[in-house]
Amino acid sequence: MEDNFSNYFNQTGKVAKEYLETRLDLIKLQAAGKLSKALGLFFSLTMAFLLFFFVVVFLGMVVGFWIGEITGSYTIGFSCAAGLFIVLLIILLVFRKALIQRPLSNMLIAELVDEMVDDNRQSEKEPAEFESEEEEPVA
Repeated sequence: MEDNFSNYFNQTGKVAKEYLETRLDLIKLQAAGKLSKALGLFFSLTMAFLLFFFVVVFLGMVVGFWIGEITGSYTIGFSCAAGLFIVLLIILLVFRKALIQRPLSNMLIAELVDEMVDDNRQSEKEPAEFESEEEEPVA
C-alpha cells in the first residue's frame, strides 16, 4: 500500500515537472515570437526612416540647385534650402506628438493588441478541436 502511494507521488512529481518544463518552453517561445515581431517592426520603421532621410537630402539638393540657378548664386540657393529645412524642423518639433509619437504609439499598440487577440483566438480554438476529436459519430 505504501509502495502505491510513493509510486503515485513519484509519478505525479514527474508529470508536474514535465508540465512545468513544457510551460516554461511555451513561455520562452511566446516571448521569442513577440520579440521577433517587435524587432521586425523596429527594423522596418528604421528602414522607412532611412529611405525618407535620403529622399529629403536629395530633395534638399534639388531645391538648393534650383534656387541657385534662379538667383544665380548657389550659396543663396543652398541657404534658402537650409532655411526651408530649419522651418520644417521647427514645425516637426512643435507638432512631434501629433505627427510622430502618437502614430508610432498607436501602431505599436495595434500590433500588440492584434497579437494578443490572435493568441486568445488560438487558445479558444484548441480546446474545441480536442473535444471534437474525442466525440465518436453515432451509428
